Amino acid sequence: MTEKCGLVAVIGAPNAGKSTLVNALVGQKVAIVSAKAQTTRARLMGIALEGETQIILADTPGLFEPKRRLDRAMVNAVWEGAAEADAILLVVDARKKKRDYLEPILSSLKDRPERKILVLNKVDATPKEPLLVAAEELVPLGNFDEVFFVSALTNDGVAELKTRLASLMPEGVWHYPEDQVSDASERLLAAEITREQIYRQLHDELPYDSAVRPESYTHRNDGSVEIHQQIVIARDSQRGIVLGKGGSKLKSIGEAARKELADLLGQKVHLFLHVKVEENWAESKEIYEEIGLDWVK
Repeated sequence: MTEKCGLVAVIGAPNAGKSTLVNALVGQKVAIVSAKAQTTRARLMGIALEGETQIILADTPGLFEPKRRLDRAMVNAVWEGAAEADAILLVVDARKKKRDYLEPILSSLKDRPERKILVLNKVDATPKEPLLVAAEELVPLGNFDEVFFVSALTNDGVAELKTRLASLMPEGVWHYPEDQVSDASERLLAAEITREQIYRQLHDELPYDSAVRPESYTHRNDGSVEIHQQIVIARDSQRGIVLGKGGSKLKSIGEAARKELADLLGQKVHLFLHVKVEENWAESKEIYEEIGLDWVK
């Protein structure tokens, strides 16, 4: 059989379920997931296999109105991920009745030449009739070629979507080895796993002005890996939130991240975290590069 390989850009508004869908298509976790909007910051490639076809999925940050430099960098990453894609998936939270927030996205998509697929997600929590109405309304607005109804959380409709994507990919050699599921380095993936735990455990206590900087990633002679990371916050008043009483919260974040990393990497992990206050970290070119974002002016 002939090998096929292509790029699929996965775009949408914050919290539409893009990362959950990418994980479901790949068949394992490659992107962090949180109930918090705008969890994804940099463009990350998930790599899915379907028979002789390699589908490279660009999991992009959620599209929203950028206000800060960090926001602009995230939105830039979305459209860079869509450039020259063999297909663009617009993932929409089907539960939301008001869809005016999609207007700028649909307007930007309408005249793009790539094949465009509308994915109505979270159908497990949505009655059938509103789904059909939503599809009928959105298809002409974005000039979509086809529609899929899925639940990335329960995997409903995911296999059918994956089969269809594979059929759309052009002939060509695979870009990645068969056992590789992401283009993210282990060093960056480890930082993302820690950031996910910060979101999960601190919820709304800590705002978005935090980042996880990978400092070192060392393979020990005993087969384990030693990882040092820095949690960067913008204000000294946030230090206590991250540390918790007697350092209990930082310890809890570290333990959860270490356990998940050990499962993911299949080896023992020694994770060391420390907190640093850097008021203007969101203006630091160095930090952008370390967390996988392009610097924007």
